[in-house]
Amino acid sequence: MVTALYRRYRPETFAELIGQTQVTDPLRHALASDRVNHAYLFSGPRGCGKTTSARILARCLNCAEGPTDTPCGTCPSCVELSRDGGGSLDVVEIDAASHNGVDDARDLRERAVFAPARDRYKIFILDEAHMVTQQGFNALLKIVEEPPEHVKFIFATTEPDKVIGTIRSRTHHYPFRLVPPAELLTYIESLCESESVTVEDGVLPLVVRAGGGSVRDTLSVLDQLIAGSPDKTVTYDRATGLLGYTHGELLAEVMNAIAAHDGPGSFVAVDKVIHTGQDPRRFAEDLLDYVRDLIIVDAAGDSAAELLPGSGAASRDMMAGIASNIGTQRLSEIADAMSTALTSMTGATSPKLHLELLVARLLVTHSPVESSPVSHQPPPAAEAARVPAVSDKAQDAAPENPPAGDLPPLSFDALVQAWPAVIDAIAEKKRIVWTAMVGTSIVALDTDVVTIGFPSLASSEVLKKSQGSGLPVNAEIVREAILEVTGHRVRFKVQEIAPAHAEEDAAAPVEPEEGSNTVVPEEAAETVDSAVAPPSWPTVVLPGSESEPEVVTEVGESVEEPDEVSPATGSQSQIGEAVIREILGGELISEHPVAEGDDH
Repeated sequence: MVTALYRRYRPETFAELIGQTQVTDPLRHALASDRVNHAYLFSGPRGCGKTTSARILARCLNCAEGPTDTPCGTCPSCVELSRDGGGSLDVVEIDAASHNGVDDARDLRERAVFAPARDRYKIFILDEAHMVTQQGFNALLKIVEEPPEHVKFIFATTEPDKVIGTIRSRTHHYPFRLVPPAELLTYIESLCESESVTVEDGVLPLVVRAGGGSVRDTLSVLDQLIAGSPDKTVTYDRATGLLGYTHGELLAEVMNAIAAHDGPGSFVAVDKVIHTGQDPRRFAEDLLDYVRDLIIVDAAGDSAAELLPGSGAASRDMMAGIASNIGTQRLSEIADAMSTALTSMTGATSPKLHLELLVARLLVTHSPVESSPVSHQPPPAAEAARVPAVSDKAQDAAPENPPAGDLPPLSFDALVQAWPAVIDAIAEKKRIVWTAMVGTSIVALDTDVVTIGFPSLASSEVLKKSQGSGLPVNAEIVREAILEVTGHRVRFKVQEIAPAHAEEDAAAPVEPEEGSNTVVPEEAAETVDSAVAPPSWPTVVLPGSESEPEVVTEVGESVEEPDEVSPATGSQSQIGEAVIREILGGELISEHPVAEGDDH
Protein backbone atom coordinates (compact mmCIF):
# COMPACT_ATOMS: atom_id res chain seq x y z
CA MET A 1 0.00 0.00 0.00
CA VAL A 2 1.25 3.42 -0.94
CA THR A 3 1.51 5.99 1.84
CA ALA A 4 -0.18 9.35 1.34
CA LEU A 5 1.94 12.13 -0.13
CA TYR A 6 1.69 14.40 2.90
CA ARG A 7 3.10 11.59 5.06
CA ARG A 8 5.84 10.54 2.67
CA TYR A 9 7.06 14.10 2.19
CA ARG A 10 6.67 15.36 5.73
CA PRO A 11 9.69 17.57 6.58
CA GLU A 12 12.22 16.23 9.04
CA THR A 13 14.24 19.41 9.53
CA PHE A 14 13.44 23.09 9.76
CA ALA A 15 15.27 23.63 6.48
CA GLU A 16 12.75 21.40 4.65
CA LEU A 17 9.77 23.31 6.03
CA ILE A 18 8.43 25.76 3.41
CA GLY A 19 6.67 29.06 3.86
CA GLN A 20 7.27 29.45 7.61
CA THR A 21 10.55 31.37 7.87
CA GLN A 22 9.00 33.64 10.52
CA VAL A 23 8.97 30.55 12.79
CA THR A 24 11.91 28.43 11.67
CA ASP A 25 14.57 31.15 11.76
CA PRO A 26 13.96 32.23 15.42
CA LEU A 27 13.68 28.62 16.57
CA ARG A 28 16.92 27.60 14.88
CA HIS A 29 18.70 30.59 16.40
CA ALA A 30 17.35 29.73 19.88
CA LEU A 31 18.53 26.13 19.51
CA ALA A 32 21.94 27.20 18.27
CA SER A 33 22.41 29.58 21.22
CA ASP A 34 20.98 27.09 23.77
CA ARG A 35 18.17 29.44 24.85
CA VAL A 36 15.31 26.99 24.71
CA ASN A 37 12.15 27.75 26.65
CA HIS A 38 10.26 25.18 28.69
CA ALA A 39 6.93 25.71 26.84
CA TYR A 40 5.95 26.66 23.29
CA LEU A 41 2.63 27.53 21.60
CA PHE A 42 2.31 26.90 17.84
CA SER A 43 -0.82 28.39 16.27
CA GLY A 44 -2.10 28.74 12.73
CA PRO A 45 -4.45 27.31 10.07
CA ARG A 46 -4.68 23.59 9.48
CA GLY A 47 -2.05 21.86 7.44
CA CYS A 48 0.58 24.60 7.71
CA GLY A 49 3.18 22.60 9.73
CA LYS A 50 2.42 23.08 13.44
CA THR A 51 2.56 19.42 14.50
CA THR A 52 5.43 18.74 12.09
CA SER A 53 7.41 21.62 13.60
CA ALA A 54 6.72 20.28 17.09
CA ARG A 55 8.20 16.92 16.10
CA ILE A 56 11.21 18.57 14.47
CA LEU A 57 11.77 20.62 17.63
CA ALA A 58 11.61 17.42 19.70
CA ARG A 59 14.21 15.82 17.40
CA CYS A 60 16.46 18.85 17.75
CA LEU A 61 16.19 18.80 21.57
CA ASN A 62 16.79 15.04 22.01
CA CYS A 63 19.36 14.58 19.25
CA ALA A 64 22.54 12.95 20.47
CA GLU A 65 24.48 15.89 19.13
CA GLY A 66 22.01 18.44 20.49
CA PRO A 67 20.36 20.53 21.34
CA THR A 68 20.98 21.54 17.75
CA ASP A 69 19.10 23.31 14.96
CA THR A 70 19.90 20.49 12.53
CA PRO A 71 19.28 16.96 13.82
CA CYS A 72 21.75 14.32 12.74
CA GLY A 73 19.12 11.86 11.58
CA THR A 74 21.17 8.84 12.60
CA CYS A 75 20.93 8.65 16.39
CA PRO A 76 18.17 6.49 17.94
CA SER A 77 16.11 9.51 18.91
CA CYS A 78 16.23 11.01 15.39
CA VAL A 79 15.39 7.67 13.78
CA GLU A 80 12.43 7.06 16.07
CA LEU A 81 11.06 10.60 15.44
CA SER A 82 11.55 10.47 11.66
CA ARG A 83 8.64 10.13 9.21
CA ASP A 84 9.23 6.36 9.07
CA GLY A 85 9.86 5.94 12.82
CA GLY A 86 7.53 4.45 15.35
CA GLY A 87 7.84 7.18 17.94
CA SER A 88 9.89 7.70 21.08
CA LEU A 89 9.02 6.87 24.69
CA ASP A 90 10.29 10.27 25.78
CA VAL A 91 8.12 12.22 23.28
CA VAL A 92 4.45 11.96 24.18
CA GLU A 93 1.85 13.18 21.64
CA ILE A 94 -1.55 13.79 23.20
CA ASP A 95 -4.74 14.49 21.26
CA ALA A 96 -6.27 17.19 23.39
CA ALA A 97 -9.61 16.80 21.61
CA SER A 98 -10.18 13.50 23.42
CA HIS A 99 -7.96 14.08 26.46
CA ASN A 100 -9.19 17.44 27.66
CA GLY A 101 -10.47 16.85 31.17
CA VAL A 102 -9.12 17.23 34.66
CA ASP A 103 -8.33 13.52 34.95
CA ASP A 104 -6.22 13.64 31.79
CA ALA A 105 -4.34 16.65 33.13
CA ARG A 106 -3.65 14.85 36.42
CA ASP A 107 -2.35 11.82 34.51
CA LEU A 108 -0.02 14.07 32.53
CA ARG A 109 1.29 15.64 35.73
CA GLU A 110 2.05 12.21 37.19
CA ARG A 111 3.90 11.13 34.06
CA ALA A 112 5.90 14.38 33.94
CA VAL A 113 7.38 13.67 37.37
CA PHE A 114 9.36 10.68 36.09
CA ALA A 115 12.69 11.24 34.34
CA PRO A 116 13.08 10.45 30.63
CA ALA A 117 13.83 6.82 29.80
CA ARG A 118 16.76 7.50 27.52
CA ASP A 119 16.85 10.96 25.96
CA ARG A 120 17.70 14.38 27.30
CA TYR A 121 14.15 15.71 27.74
CA LYS A 122 10.67 14.38 28.27
CA ILE A 123 8.57 16.30 25.75
CA PHE A 124 4.77 16.54 25.76
CA ILE A 125 3.08 17.61 22.48
CA LEU A 126 -0.58 18.63 22.99
CA ASP A 127 -2.29 18.77 19.61
CA GLU A 128 -5.58 20.71 19.27
CA ALA A 129 -4.85 22.39 22.58
CA HIS A 130 -7.84 24.69 22.30
CA MET A 131 -10.10 21.69 23.03
CA VAL A 132 -8.82 21.41 26.59
CA THR A 133 -11.42 22.58 29.10
CA GLN A 134 -10.79 25.43 31.46
CA GLN A 135 -10.65 23.02 34.39
CA GLY A 136 -8.09 20.94 32.51
CA PHE A 137 -5.94 24.00 31.81
CA ASN A 138 -6.15 24.99 35.45
CA ALA A 139 -4.96 21.54 36.45
CA LEU A 140 -1.97 21.94 34.11
CA LEU A 141 -1.20 25.49 35.15
CA LYS A 142 1.21 24.73 37.98
CA ILE A 143 3.34 22.24 36.12
CA VAL A 144 3.43 24.41 32.97
CA GLU A 145 4.48 27.36 35.09
CA GLU A 146 7.27 25.55 36.97
CA PRO A 147 8.04 22.23 35.24
CA PRO A 148 10.95 19.95 36.12
CA GLU A 149 14.20 20.56 34.30
CA HIS A 150 13.70 17.56 32.05
CA VAL A 151 10.17 18.49 30.88
CA LYS A 152 9.22 20.51 27.78
CA PHE A 153 5.70 21.40 26.60
CA ILE A 154 4.61 22.13 23.03
CA PHE A 155 1.00 23.23 22.45
CA ALA A 156 -0.39 23.17 18.90
CA THR A 157 -3.75 24.82 18.11
CA THR A 158 -5.76 26.47 15.35
CA GLU A 159 -7.48 28.82 17.81
CA PRO A 160 -4.94 30.33 20.20
CA ASP A 161 -7.54 32.67 21.71
CA LYS A 162 -9.25 29.66 23.33
CA VAL A 163 -6.09 28.81 25.26
CA ILE A 164 -6.46 30.55 28.62
CA GLY A 165 -4.25 33.54 29.16
CA THR A 166 -2.43 32.07 32.14
CA ILE A 167 -1.11 29.29 29.89
CA ARG A 168 -0.34 31.57 26.93
CA SER A 169 1.64 33.95 29.12
CA ARG A 170 4.01 31.11 30.11
CA THR A 171 4.80 30.01 26.55
CA HIS A 172 6.71 31.31 23.55
CA HIS A 173 4.05 31.89 20.90
CA TYR A 174 4.95 31.25 17.25
CA PRO A 175 2.20 32.00 14.68
CA PHE A 176 2.12 29.90 11.50
CA ARG A 177 0.61 31.19 8.26
CA LEU A 178 -0.71 29.80 4.99
CA VAL A 179 1.95 29.15 2.37
CA PRO A 180 2.07 31.64 -0.54
CA PRO A 181 0.78 30.19 -3.84
CA ALA A 182 4.01 30.75 -5.77
CA GLU A 183 6.13 28.95 -3.19
CA LEU A 184 3.61 26.14 -2.89
CA LEU A 185 3.46 25.76 -6.67
CA THR A 186 7.23 25.39 -6.90
CA TYR A 187 7.13 22.80 -4.14
CA ILE A 188 4.53 20.55 -5.79
CA GLU A 189 6.29 20.86 -9.15
CA SER A 190 9.42 19.39 -7.59
CA LEU A 191 7.31 16.74 -5.90
CA CYS A 192 5.73 15.72 -9.23
CA GLU A 193 9.21 15.34 -10.70
CA SER A 194 10.19 13.11 -7.80
CA GLU A 195 7.07 11.00 -8.34
CA SER A 196 7.58 10.92 -12.14
CA VAL A 197 4.12 12.35 -12.70
CA THR A 198 3.23 14.31 -15.85
CA VAL A 199 0.75 17.15 -15.48
CA GLU A 200 -0.69 19.35 -18.23
CA ASP A 201 -0.52 23.14 -18.23
CA GLY A 202 -2.98 24.74 -15.87
CA VAL A 203 -3.40 21.71 -13.59
CA LEU A 204 -1.05 22.69 -10.77
CA PRO A 205 -2.53 26.20 -10.36
CA LEU A 206 -5.91 24.54 -9.88
CA VAL A 207 -4.39 22.22 -7.27
CA VAL A 208 -2.83 25.14 -5.39
CA ARG A 209 -6.12 27.02 -5.53
CA ALA A 210 -8.02 24.02 -4.20
CA GLY A 211 -5.52 23.62 -1.36
CA GLY A 212 -6.07 27.19 -0.19
CA GLY A 213 -2.51 27.67 1.06
CA SER A 214 -2.52 24.54 3.25
CA VAL A 215 0.31 22.19 2.36
CA ARG A 216 -1.48 19.11 3.65
CA ASP A 217 -4.70 19.93 1.76
CA THR A 218 -2.75 20.67 -1.43
CA LEU A 219 -0.86 17.38 -1.26
CA SER A 220 -4.12 15.53 -0.59
CA VAL A 221 -5.72 17.03 -3.73
CA LEU A 222 -2.65 16.24 -5.82
CA ASP A 223 -2.55 12.72 -4.45
CA GLN A 224 -6.19 12.25 -5.44
CA LEU A 225 -5.54 13.46 -9.00
CA ILE A 226 -2.51 11.23 -9.39
CA ALA A 227 -4.37 8.22 -8.04
CA GLY A 228 -7.28 8.77 -10.46
CA SER A 229 -5.17 9.35 -13.59
CA PRO A 230 -3.88 6.52 -15.76
CA ASP A 231 -0.20 6.31 -16.67
CA LYS A 232 0.61 9.00 -14.07
CA THR A 233 -0.60 11.71 -16.44
CA VAL A 234 -2.94 14.31 -14.98
CA THR A 235 -4.97 16.05 -17.71
CA TYR A 236 -6.55 19.47 -17.46
CA ASP A 237 -10.02 18.12 -18.25
CA ARG A 238 -9.79 15.57 -15.46
CA ALA A 239 -8.61 18.21 -13.00
CA THR A 240 -11.45 20.63 -13.79
CA GLY A 241 -14.03 17.85 -13.70
CA LEU A 242 -12.83 16.41 -10.40
CA LEU A 243 -12.20 19.70 -8.60
CA GLY A 244 -15.36 21.38 -9.92
CA TYR A 245 -13.63 24.35 -11.56
CA THR A 246 -14.78 25.85 -14.87
CA HIS A 247 -12.80 24.92 -17.93
CA GLY A 248 -10.56 27.70 -19.25
CA GLU A 249 -12.01 27.38 -22.76
CA LEU A 250 -15.52 28.05 -21.45
CA LEU A 251 -14.28 31.09 -19.53
CA ALA A 252 -12.57 32.42 -22.66
CA GLU A 253 -15.75 31.80 -24.67
CA VAL A 254 -17.82 33.84 -22.22
CA MET A 255 -15.35 36.73 -22.18
CA ASN A 256 -15.11 36.79 -25.99
CA ALA A 257 -18.90 36.95 -26.22
CA ILE A 258 -19.03 39.79 -23.68
CA ALA A 259 -16.29 41.65 -25.55
CA ALA A 260 -18.25 41.36 -28.80
CA HIS A 261 -21.62 42.11 -27.10
CA ASP A 262 -22.81 38.72 -28.32
CA GLY A 263 -25.91 38.08 -26.25
CA PRO A 264 -26.78 34.63 -27.66
CA GLY A 265 -23.21 33.39 -27.28
CA SER A 266 -23.02 34.61 -23.67
CA PHE A 267 -26.24 32.95 -22.59
CA VAL A 268 -25.36 29.72 -24.45
CA ALA A 269 -22.16 29.54 -22.40
CA VAL A 270 -24.12 30.10 -19.19
CA ASP A 271 -26.53 27.37 -20.24
CA LYS A 272 -23.57 24.99 -20.66
CA VAL A 273 -22.55 25.69 -17.09
CA ILE A 274 -25.99 24.87 -15.75
CA HIS A 275 -26.46 21.72 -17.86
CA THR A 276 -23.08 20.29 -16.84
CA GLY A 277 -24.15 20.46 -13.21
CA GLN A 278 -21.66 23.12 -12.12
CA ASP A 279 -22.40 25.47 -9.29
CA PRO A 280 -23.34 28.93 -10.65
CA ARG A 281 -21.53 30.63 -7.79
CA ARG A 282 -18.38 28.63 -8.47
CA PHE A 283 -18.64 29.64 -12.14
CA ALA A 284 -18.95 33.31 -11.12
CA GLU A 285 -15.88 32.95 -8.88
CA ASP A 286 -13.91 31.32 -11.70
CA LEU A 287 -14.98 34.03 -14.13
CA LEU A 288 -13.91 36.75 -11.69
CA ASP A 289 -10.56 35.01 -11.22
CA TYR A 290 -10.20 34.83 -15.01
CA VAL A 291 -10.94 38.56 -15.33
CA ARG A 292 -8.23 39.17 -12.72
CA ASP A 293 -5.79 37.23 -14.90
CA LEU A 294 -6.84 39.25 -17.94
CA ILE A 295 -6.13 42.50 -16.11
CA ILE A 296 -2.70 41.22 -15.03
CA VAL A 297 -1.82 40.09 -18.57
CA ASP A 298 -2.95 43.40 -20.04
CA ALA A 299 -1.10 45.48 -17.46
CA ALA A 300 2.08 43.43 -17.01
CA GLY A 301 2.78 42.47 -20.61
CA ASP A 302 5.90 40.29 -20.80
CA SER A 303 6.14 40.09 -17.02
CA ALA A 304 2.84 38.23 -16.79
CA ALA A 305 4.66 34.88 -16.74
CA GLU A 306 6.18 35.74 -13.34
CA LEU A 307 2.89 37.01 -11.95
CA LEU A 308 0.87 34.02 -13.21
CA PRO A 309 3.06 30.99 -12.43
CA GLY A 310 1.86 27.73 -13.89
CA SER A 311 0.11 29.29 -16.88
CA GLY A 312 1.31 28.25 -20.32
CA ALA A 313 2.54 30.61 -23.02
CA ALA A 314 -0.41 29.72 -25.29
CA SER A 315 -2.87 30.50 -22.53
CA ARG A 316 -1.24 33.87 -21.81
CA ASP A 317 -1.27 34.80 -25.53
CA MET A 318 -4.99 33.99 -25.72
CA MET A 319 -5.71 36.07 -22.61
CA ALA A 320 -3.68 38.96 -24.02
CA GLY A 321 -5.85 38.98 -27.15
CA ILE A 322 -9.07 38.98 -25.11
CA ALA A 323 -7.79 41.74 -22.83
CA SER A 324 -6.83 43.95 -25.79
CA ASN A 325 -10.33 43.58 -27.27
CA ILE A 326 -12.07 44.52 -24.03
CA GLY A 327 -9.72 47.20 -22.63
CA THR A 328 -8.40 47.78 -19.14
CA GLN A 329 -11.12 50.21 -18.07
CA ARG A 330 -13.94 47.93 -19.12
CA LEU A 331 -12.24 44.92 -17.50
CA SER A 332 -12.16 46.81 -14.23
CA GLU A 333 -15.86 47.69 -14.56
CA ILE A 334 -16.68 44.04 -15.32
CA ALA A 335 -14.73 42.93 -12.25
CA ASP A 336 -16.66 45.38 -10.04
CA ALA A 337 -20.01 44.19 -11.41
CA MET A 338 -19.07 40.55 -10.88
CA SER A 339 -17.88 41.18 -7.34
CA THR A 340 -21.22 42.81 -6.52
CA ALA A 341 -23.09 39.91 -8.12
CA LEU A 342 -21.13 37.38 -6.07
CA THR A 343 -22.21 39.14 -2.90
CA SER A 344 -25.86 39.01 -3.94
CA MET A 345 -25.57 35.30 -4.84
CA THR A 346 -24.61 34.37 -1.28
CA GLY A 347 -27.57 32.50 0.16
CA ALA A 348 -29.71 33.17 -2.93
CA THR A 349 -32.49 30.69 -3.65
CA SER A 350 -31.92 30.99 -7.41
CA PRO A 351 -28.22 31.49 -8.17
CA LYS A 352 -28.84 30.71 -11.86
CA LEU A 353 -31.10 33.75 -12.13
CA HIS A 354 -28.46 35.97 -10.54
CA LEU A 355 -25.86 34.62 -12.95
CA GLU A 356 -28.05 35.35 -15.98
CA LEU A 357 -28.78 38.85 -14.70
CA LEU A 358 -25.04 39.38 -14.25
CA VAL A 359 -24.39 38.45 -17.87
CA ALA A 360 -27.22 40.73 -18.99
CA ARG A 361 -25.74 43.67 -17.07
CA LEU A 362 -22.32 43.04 -18.58
CA LEU A 363 -23.86 43.09 -22.06
CA VAL A 364 -26.05 46.21 -21.80
CA THR A 365 -24.23 48.48 -19.41
CA HIS A 366 -20.86 48.53 -21.09
CA SER A 367 -20.40 49.86 -24.57
CA PRO A 368 -17.28 49.32 -26.69
CA VAL A 369 -17.03 53.09 -27.08
CA GLU A 370 -16.55 53.46 -23.33
CA SER A 371 -13.30 51.54 -23.37
CA SER A 372 -11.65 53.92 -25.79
CA PRO A 373 -10.05 57.08 -24.47
CA VAL A 374 -12.30 60.10 -24.69
CA SER A 375 -11.06 63.65 -24.95
CA HIS A 376 -11.99 65.89 -22.06
CA GLN A 377 -12.83 68.72 -24.46
CA PRO A 378 -15.95 67.85 -26.46
CA PRO A 379 -16.27 68.83 -30.12
CA PRO A 380 -18.36 71.84 -31.06
CA ALA A 381 -21.25 69.64 -32.16
CA ALA A 382 -21.34 67.82 -28.87
CA GLU A 383 -21.13 71.08 -26.98
CA ALA A 384 -24.05 72.47 -28.93
CA ALA A 385 -26.06 69.33 -28.26
CA ARG A 386 -25.73 69.91 -24.54
CA VAL A 387 -27.77 73.18 -24.80
CA PRO A 388 -31.42 72.22 -24.37
CA ALA A 389 -33.78 73.44 -27.04
CA VAL A 390 -36.44 75.92 -26.00
CA SER A 391 -39.95 74.85 -26.79
CA ASP A 392 -42.46 77.11 -28.54
CA LYS A 393 -44.52 77.28 -25.39
CA ALA A 394 -41.56 78.45 -23.38
CA GLN A 395 -40.76 81.07 -25.99
CA ASP A 396 -44.29 82.42 -25.80
CA ALA A 397 -44.10 82.57 -22.00
CA ALA A 398 -40.79 84.41 -22.03
CA PRO A 399 -40.99 88.20 -21.63
CA GLU A 400 -40.48 90.29 -24.71
CA ASN A 401 -38.33 92.77 -22.82
CA PRO A 402 -34.82 93.20 -24.18
CA PRO A 403 -31.84 92.37 -22.00
CA ALA A 404 -31.11 94.70 -19.14
CA GLY A 405 -27.81 95.65 -20.70
CA ASP A 406 -29.62 97.22 -23.71
CA LEU A 407 -32.06 99.26 -21.58
CA PRO A 408 -31.48 102.64 -20.02
CA PRO A 409 -31.03 102.65 -16.25
CA LEU A 410 -34.23 102.32 -14.27
CA SER A 411 -35.34 105.64 -12.78
CA PHE A 412 -37.35 106.27 -9.65
CA ASP A 413 -40.21 108.02 -11.49
CA ALA A 414 -40.48 105.26 -14.08
CA LEU A 415 -40.67 102.62 -11.39
CA VAL A 416 -43.36 104.60 -9.52
CA GLN A 417 -45.45 104.87 -12.71
CA ALA A 418 -45.00 101.18 -13.50
CA TRP A 419 -45.76 100.00 -9.98
CA PRO A 420 -49.55 99.48 -10.55
CA ALA A 421 -48.68 97.25 -13.52
CA VAL A 422 -46.28 95.33 -11.28
CA ILE A 423 -49.08 94.80 -8.76
CA ASP A 424 -51.34 93.47 -11.54
CA ALA A 425 -48.60 91.11 -12.71
CA ILE A 426 -48.25 89.79 -9.16
CA ALA A 427 -51.99 89.16 -9.03
CA GLU A 428 -51.74 86.89 -12.09
CA LYS A 429 -48.97 84.87 -10.45
CA LYS A 430 -50.14 84.38 -6.85
CA ARG A 431 -53.12 85.97 -5.15
CA ILE A 432 -51.79 85.78 -1.61
CA VAL A 433 -48.71 87.76 -2.60
CA TRP A 434 -50.90 90.30 -4.39
CA THR A 435 -53.00 90.69 -1.21
CA ALA A 436 -49.88 91.60 0.74
CA MET A 437 -48.58 93.94 -1.97
CA VAL A 438 -51.79 95.98 -2.29
CA GLY A 439 -51.21 99.34 -0.67
CA THR A 440 -47.44 99.26 -1.06
CA SER A 441 -45.45 102.02 -2.71
CA ILE A 442 -41.95 102.78 -3.89
CA VAL A 443 -39.99 104.66 -1.24
CA ALA A 444 -36.52 104.87 -2.78
CA LEU A 445 -34.34 103.55 -5.62
CA ASP A 446 -30.57 103.16 -5.22
CA THR A 447 -29.09 101.77 -8.46
CA ASP A 448 -30.73 98.28 -8.51
CA VAL A 449 -31.91 98.24 -4.87
CA VAL A 450 -35.59 99.17 -4.53
CA THR A 451 -37.09 100.12 -1.17
CA ILE A 452 -40.73 99.00 -1.00
CA GLY A 453 -42.91 100.63 1.62
CA PHE A 454 -45.46 98.48 3.48
CA PRO A 455 -48.21 99.82 5.71
CA SER A 456 -47.13 97.20 8.24
CA LEU A 457 -44.18 94.88 8.48
CA ALA A 458 -46.64 92.12 9.26
CA SER A 459 -47.85 92.39 5.66
CA SER A 460 -44.33 91.74 4.37
CA GLU A 461 -43.98 88.50 6.31
CA VAL A 462 -45.63 86.61 3.45
CA LEU A 463 -42.62 87.41 1.26
CA LYS A 464 -40.36 85.36 3.58
CA LYS A 465 -42.20 82.12 2.87
CA SER A 466 -39.85 79.49 1.40
CA GLN A 467 -40.08 75.92 0.12
CA GLY A 468 -37.78 72.89 0.47
CA SER A 469 -34.90 74.66 -1.24
CA GLY A 470 -34.88 77.36 1.43
CA LEU A 471 -35.34 80.19 -1.09
CA PRO A 472 -38.17 82.69 -0.51
CA VAL A 473 -40.40 81.85 -3.45
CA ASN A 474 -42.87 84.70 -2.82
CA ALA A 475 -40.08 87.26 -2.90
CA GLU A 476 -38.93 85.76 -6.19
CA ILE A 477 -42.44 86.27 -7.60
CA VAL A 478 -42.16 89.99 -6.84
CA ARG A 479 -38.78 90.19 -8.55
CA GLU A 480 -40.11 88.37 -11.62
CA ALA A 481 -43.06 90.74 -11.86
CA ILE A 482 -40.74 93.75 -11.73
CA LEU A 483 -38.59 92.12 -14.42
CA GLU A 484 -41.57 91.51 -16.71
CA VAL A 485 -42.87 95.06 -16.46
CA THR A 486 -39.64 97.08 -16.39
CA GLY A 487 -37.13 94.71 -17.99
CA HIS A 488 -34.79 95.16 -15.02
CA ARG A 489 -33.99 92.56 -12.39
CA VAL A 490 -33.65 94.34 -9.08
CA ARG A 491 -33.03 93.63 -5.46
CA PHE A 492 -35.27 95.05 -2.84
CA LYS A 493 -35.77 95.69 0.81
CA VAL A 494 -38.91 96.46 2.71
CA GLN A 495 -39.72 99.40 4.98
CA GLU A 496 -42.76 100.26 7.06
CA ILE A 497 -44.51 103.50 6.17
CA ALA A 498 -47.22 105.42 7.97
CA PRO A 499 -50.81 104.90 6.76
CA ALA A 500 -52.52 107.69 4.90
CA HIS A 501 -54.78 108.63 7.82
CA ALA A 502 -52.04 108.33 10.44
CA GLU A 503 -51.91 112.16 10.75
CA GLU A 504 -55.55 112.34 11.71
CA ASP A 505 -55.23 109.49 14.19
CA ALA A 506 -52.13 111.04 15.65
CA ALA A 507 -53.65 114.51 16.05
CA ALA A 508 -56.68 113.23 17.91
CA PRO A 509 -55.65 111.43 21.06
CA VAL A 510 -57.60 108.34 21.82
CA GLU A 511 -59.33 108.39 25.13
CA PRO A 512 -59.48 104.97 26.73
CA GLU A 513 -62.82 103.73 27.84
CA GLU A 514 -63.66 103.73 31.47
CA GLY A 515 -62.48 100.55 33.06
CA SER A 516 -60.27 99.70 30.09
CA ASN A 517 -56.65 98.61 30.49
CA THR A 518 -55.56 100.15 27.20
CA VAL A 519 -52.33 102.17 27.37
CA VAL A 520 -51.94 104.96 24.82
CA PRO A 521 -48.29 105.59 23.93
CA GLU A 522 -47.08 109.19 24.03
CA GLU A 523 -45.72 109.20 20.50
CA ALA A 524 -49.24 108.71 19.18
CA ALA A 525 -49.82 112.43 19.74
CA GLU A 526 -46.99 113.41 17.45
CA THR A 527 -47.68 114.59 13.90
CA VAL A 528 -46.24 112.44 11.14
CA ASP A 529 -45.64 113.59 7.61
CA SER A 530 -47.26 110.95 5.45
CA ALA A 531 -45.09 111.80 2.48
CA VAL A 532 -41.85 110.95 4.23
CA ALA A 533 -41.29 107.88 6.35
CA PRO A 534 -40.50 108.84 9.91
CA PRO A 535 -36.98 107.98 10.98
CA SER A 536 -38.27 105.78 13.76
CA TRP A 537 -39.69 103.22 11.28
CA PRO A 538 -37.21 100.35 10.79
CA THR A 539 -35.95 99.18 7.41
CA VAL A 540 -35.77 95.39 7.00
CA VAL A 541 -33.80 93.52 4.37
CA LEU A 542 -35.79 90.62 3.03
CA PRO A 543 -33.85 87.37 3.33
CA GLY A 544 -33.16 85.51 0.11
CA SER A 545 -32.51 88.56 -2.02
CA GLU A 546 -29.59 88.01 -4.30
CA SER A 547 -26.42 89.55 -2.97
CA GLU A 548 -28.19 92.14 -0.86
CA PRO A 549 -25.82 94.72 0.47
CA GLU A 550 -25.56 95.00 4.19
CA VAL A 551 -28.25 97.44 5.25
CA VAL A 552 -28.21 99.07 8.60
CA THR A 553 -31.60 99.44 10.17
CA GLU A 554 -32.63 103.07 10.23
CA VAL A 555 -33.52 104.08 13.74
CA GLY A 556 -34.46 107.46 15.04
CA GLU A 557 -33.48 108.96 18.34
CA SER A 558 -32.99 106.40 21.03
CA VAL A 559 -35.81 106.19 23.53
CA GLU A 560 -34.95 105.19 27.02
CA GLU A 561 -38.47 105.20 28.48
CA PRO A 562 -39.38 101.57 29.21
CA ASP A 563 -43.08 101.87 28.46
CA GLU A 564 -42.73 103.34 24.94
CA VAL A 565 -43.74 100.95 22.16
CA SER A 566 -42.22 101.06 18.65
CA PRO A 567 -44.65 100.84 15.77
CA ALA A 568 -42.54 98.02 14.29
CA THR A 569 -42.73 95.97 17.45
CA GLY A 570 -46.26 96.89 18.55
CA SER A 571 -48.82 94.55 19.88
CA GLN A 572 -50.67 92.04 17.74
CA SER A 573 -53.80 94.19 17.95
CA GLN A 574 -52.03 97.20 16.40
CA ILE A 575 -50.64 95.06 13.58
CA GLY A 576 -54.05 93.55 12.91
CA GLU A 577 -55.60 97.03 12.89
CA ALA A 578 -53.19 98.22 10.22
CA VAL A 579 -53.85 95.16 8.06
CA ILE A 580 -57.64 95.58 8.27
CA ARG A 581 -57.53 99.28 7.47
CA GLU A 582 -55.11 99.16 4.59
CA ILE A 583 -56.07 95.85 2.91
CA LEU A 584 -59.70 95.21 3.80
CA GLY A 585 -60.74 98.81 4.39
CA GLY A 586 -62.50 97.96 7.64
CA GLU A 587 -62.45 99.34 11.14
CA LEU A 588 -62.25 97.74 14.52
CA ILE A 589 -65.54 97.38 16.37
CA SER A 590 -63.84 98.45 19.56
CA GLU A 591 -63.49 102.04 18.17
CA HIS A 592 -67.30 102.32 18.06
CA PRO A 593 -68.64 100.99 21.31
CA VAL A 594 -71.95 99.25 21.04
CA ALA A 595 -74.72 100.93 23.00
CA GLU A 596 -76.63 98.97 25.53
CA GLY A 597 -79.55 97.22 24.04
CA ASP A 598 -78.09 96.97 20.53
CA ASP A 599 -77.98 93.63 18.86
CA HIS A 600 -74.55 92.00 18.66
